Amino acid sequence: MKFIEWFPFYQQIRLEFGFSTEKDQDAAERLSNMIKRKALLLSKLEAKIEGKDVLVIGPGPSLERNIEFIKKNNKKYTKIAADGVVEILLNKKIRPDVVVSDLDGNPKYLRMAENLGAIMVIHAHGDNVEYLRKYVPKFRKIIGTTQVMPTENVYNFGGFTDGDRSVFLAEEMRAKSITLMGMDFDNNPRKVSKNHDVDFELKRKKLKTAKKLLEMLGKQSKSKLINKSNSRINGIRSQP
Repeated sequence: MKFIEWFPFYQQIRLEFGFSTEKDQDAAERLSNMIKRKALLLSKLEAKIEGKDVLVIGPGPSLERNIEFIKKNNKKYTKIAADGVVEILLNKKIRPDVVVSDLDGNPKYLRMAENLGAIMVIHAHGDNVEYLRKYVPKFRKIIGTTQVMPTENVYNFGGFTDGDRSVFLAEEMRAKSITLMGMDFDNNPRKVSKNHDVDFELKRKKLKTAKKLLEMLGKQSKSKLINKSNSRINGIRSQP
């Protein structure tokens, strides 16, 4: 999604949640400066996704019934993990190929995923600058993302939460198909890490916004979108 197409959606989100464009842009610039020597070429991410069947995996309750499917089809799909679900997957002996994170997941498992070969896509926004400072130096290679104006080595593929950003990313990288698992936007949020407090009311509100964004994407996606999660998402075909 081009920035000019995304920005009106961001403006709506900014007004709804009270975000600061200036703080978001400052975070993007900070991340850009931090990864000057460790920025991964975008072509590495494209090679993982372009023309491939992709799983976008979130931590919702429906993930449990699909664990065996993921293991059985491990080599068929490129697996994109949304932040906190990395801990669940690694404990189930499933290695993600790409991790999309704003660094509020368990840092131990995020680093473990990179050590096992995952491409780390790290998101900067006004509320996670502290995490950027603390954890970005611990990664070897990073692709940066932002929700405002892109800058050097920091991209904007669209999307709001780690989960829907993963879908937007896969769409931007021209995935053949994108299958959603554990993306249960209508369930109570699941806390998968003990490292950070969770504002569940705010999380529920964010999940509703993420669902709306995916419904918008479903109307224009060039990839085949399939939903194996509990939540019904208009424009994305559900599959048991």
